[in-house]
Amino acid sequence: MVDGAASVKEISDYRKGMIVAAFVALLCAMNSAFWVQTASAAPAGGDQAKPAKVFATEGTLPLTLTAPWRDFMRNKTAKKPYPGTLEYVDEAGAKHSVPVTFEARGINRLKVCNLPPIKLTFEKDAVQGTPFRGTKSLKLVTHCGSGERWEQYVIKEMLAYRIYNLVTERSFKVHALSVSYVDSAERSTDGPHFGFLVEDDSALAKRNEVKKLDVPSVKLEQLEPLEYSRFALFEYLIGNTDFGFGSLHNVELIQMANGDYVPVVYDFDFSGAVNARYATVDPQFRIRSVRDRLYRGYCVPNEQYPKVFALFNAKKDSIYALYKDSLGTLLRPAIVDETLKYFDDFYRTINNPKSAENEIIDACVGKK
Repeated sequence: MVDGAASVKEISDYRKGMIVAAFVALLCAMNSAFWVQTASAAPAGGDQAKPAKVFATEGTLPLTLTAPWRDFMRNKTAKKPYPGTLEYVDEAGAKHSVPVTFEARGINRLKVCNLPPIKLTFEKDAVQGTPFRGTKSLKLVTHCGSGERWEQYVIKEMLAYRIYNLVTERSFKVHALSVSYVDSAERSTDGPHFGFLVEDDSALAKRNEVKKLDVPSVKLEQLEPLEYSRFALFEYLIGNTDFGFGSLHNVELIQMANGDYVPVVYDFDFSGAVNARYATVDPQFRIRSVRDRLYRGYCVPNEQYPKVFALFNAKKDSIYALYKDSLGTLLRPAIVDETLKYFDDFYRTINNPKSAENEIIDACVGKK
């Protein structure tokens, strides 16, 4: 959106140059793909029995969000709810408007972003028959600030979510957006900007036929070892230390039918794979930069490590392919190369027995 007193009319640098040309062309193609896939993916039955269609597809969905954005940004730390509308165009070319409430969310980004992440809350009846059916609320990850660099951060973060989707189904689904923000007071428009939606935790639990938990903390013995190891190694892959189990920071918990707890992680802007300029590391850790990896997983039985290393090796080609698909190509080529080299370091570690032992197995939290 804007910096300081600058007008909401300011257009992001991201729209300039060859990157925007590629972005707009992809949006046109991917929007068509969104509706084709939506039509084929929709299951039979009433809305209550269906997942949100928006997460059943791969295309980019253009949205227009109207609200008093200047006032929203001015009062972002109050997390005050603002009424507004969400507009989209369906496969037949018809425009639809859905009432929605916008509320600022986040911790660090609430401080550093001109336009912080947003919680979208829907009226139940209003979303029936729309791509958002069966959804009470969604998280919208915004472009945060003005300029190409900020939009690149968002694309990189969405790719981190997609990596985790490859590792386990017990992860939040995401969907790419092209968002235009219309200020309802000034009738000025900013955008389009890249953004993405994150699945609601209740929807994730329902999709996996598990129970969502509302507990303040969790003990190691309550966690399913293999699922937990996947979680911890994923965080190590992307270089993320910004999570915690003592207060469930950036972690949700779900419970399997056998009673085991499974962690589900979110918010990756402080990871080395995103490498946001505002990201810092906790001074208690023995690293200086978010690009420095530190394994923060609890210790699990040694037999779990070969299993989870094998899983990540099996997923390597699919993970790297994400950076060459329609979303990955929105990144600057230099960023793609830098990110894949960063991942190369991870794979060298897990495939070298001595390095894996030193950096992961013997570095686990609680090692005696």
